[in-house]
Order: sequence, then C-alpha cells, then structure tokens
Amino acid sequence: MDPCSVPLCNVVTPVDNGKLDFDELWLNFTIDFQPIVMPSSSDLRSFKEALASSKNILILSGAGLSAASGIPTYRSADESLWNNFDPTAYATPQAFAKDPSGVWRWYHNRRKEYLKAKPNNAHRALATLALPSALSRIAPCSMSQPLHITQNVDSLSLRLLESLSPEAAEGLIEMHGSIFVTKCTSCQKVMRSYAPSLASALDGDEDSNAKRDVPLCQLPKCGGDSWAGSNRYGNCGGLLRPEVVWFGEMPPLMGEVSRKMSQCDLLLVVGTSSTVLPASSFATQVKANGGKVAVFNLNRSTGDDEADFLFLGPCETTLVDALGVEDDIKDM
Repeated sequence: MDPCSVPLCNVVTPVDNGKLDFDELWLNFTIDFQPIVMPSSSDLRSFKEALASSKNILILSGAGLSAASGIPTYRSADESLWNNFDPTAYATPQAFAKDPSGVWRWYHNRRKEYLKAKPNNAHRALATLALPSALSRIAPCSMSQPLHITQNVDSLSLRLLESLSPEAAEGLIEMHGSIFVTKCTSCQKVMRSYAPSLASALDGDEDSNAKRDVPLCQLPKCGGDSWAGSNRYGNCGGLLRPEVVWFGEMPPLMGEVSRKMSQCDLLLVVGTSSTVLPASSFATQVKANGGKVAVFNLNRSTGDDEADFLFLGPCETTLVDALGVEDDIKDM
C-alpha cells in the first residue's frame, strides 16, 4: 500500500472476555478512508529530475497560457471572457441555429483580436519540447515528442510550432478546435484560414454587441464571397460555422487522448483550472496509473490537490525557469 495513502482508522477496543471476539471486532472496526494528501512541491530541482526521467510526457494547456499574449481567459475572476458575454448566446449549437448572424459577428471580432496576438514565452518554452535537440537535453528518457493538448482556440501554439517545422506541429491537438477553422454545414468540408475576414458583410463592426443583422446569404459560406452557384464539395455555398467545440458538444480525438493519458508518466498542466470535462479527469487518470502531475498556474485552483509539483505565477516565467530554456527561446 502506498504509505502516502494509509487510511486513518478508528481505535478498536478488544471485547473484555479474555480473548478476541472476531465477529465483534469486525462489526466495530470502522475504516474512514481519508487519504493523507501530501503537499505539492515547488522545488525546481526535484521537478527537473522527474522531467529528466519521464518517458511519456503530456502537456495540457488552457487560457492562462495565452494570457500574456493579450487574450482574455474564460474563467478568471477579473477578466473572464464570459463576464462580458453570455456563453449561451454565442457558444452553443442552439445559439447558432437561432441567430447565426449574432454568433458570426462575435467570432469575427474574436478572429481579428487573435490574429493580432503573438506567442509569448510560455508558448515558446513548451515549443522547445518539440525540438529534438532541446528535448534530448531536458528530458533525455522521453520516448517521443510530448503531445501537447490545448484547450485554447487561438492557434497561437500551432502557429509557433508550424514556424519551427511540420513535424513539430504534428505534436499538437487543439482539443476545442480553432477559431481559424470552419466547417460547412452542408458538405461538411473543414477548412483553415488565417484571413482577417471570411465575409465582407461582417467587416466594419468593431462592437460585437451590435445588433446589426447580417443576412444569412452574406454570412461566411463554403466558397467564400465569390461563390458563383456551384454545388461541389468545398465550394457548395453552404453556411459555414466556426469549428470550435461549443458547450454540449464532444471534443474530437478523445480516444487518442485517452490512450495517451493511460501511458503518461508526467503531465504538465499549464494555465488551466481543469474544471470542465473531459480535461478535469486527466490528472486523476494519470495519477491512477502511477504518473506525476506538475501544475503551472497564476493562482491556486481546485485541481491543485492532485499535483505533485505546483508552480504559481505567470506561466511565461515559471515555465521558462522550470524547463531551463532561457537560451532556447531567444531565437523563436
């Protein structure tokens, strides 16, 4: 039994007849399962030793990773994106079916904001693990490039990895999709575009709360503004939707993610409180399989109890220090 998980037991008094009555003993022996939770460590040396000896490293990142790039987080108390916007009005399939114009106005303005953002040092620190030369120094026992699973839809991690190499970009899963990817609601074609605008009718509306109604025929469509009546796949004129995971939808590739989690011996949790399924179960799964969890967050959160290592502060600082990549990120 793990000495860190020994249950606390009530004291049992033997039956006063000169011998043990095992039936009575069994009835009176009550076990209160209260595992002793060991405090998380913030010791950099211990973390680096764990990192160096790990064979299957995974990264789970959230909005805190991109906070230093100027992109608001979703759930922080002071600057949550949903403090200003109702998620049920913009981030559900029902909202899109009811008001595609309003939903597209909101995402159109988010696209423009995200295009202005640049990767910060936290993105760069994680990206070094996709470079064979850096990985062999930081985690010499790692069997492959760590899989990075991000909940962010800003594609900042992807854009940085693509600038390094196509192979580096293959190590990223955008679990909640990307604001730069669309899916045709008719032919189901999925497309990625970093163009500032997908429909000219949406331009010039800087206020995402504006009630200006854009006609359905002028919203982003399969084939773009120049669509000329074709019904071919990828150019059928169907209404596009942002290919992001809305509330009530299941993230793709969860089978692959679950398989990787079952093999993981070190999970880096970066910039996320991990309060929403399925991400909220990842640390538990890794711990159940004997792995370790390292959390990098600005503040404490409910998921910290399962952390073996906890580093509080801006991710763009704590990650660089913990991974020891000050020199590696200078040229990114």
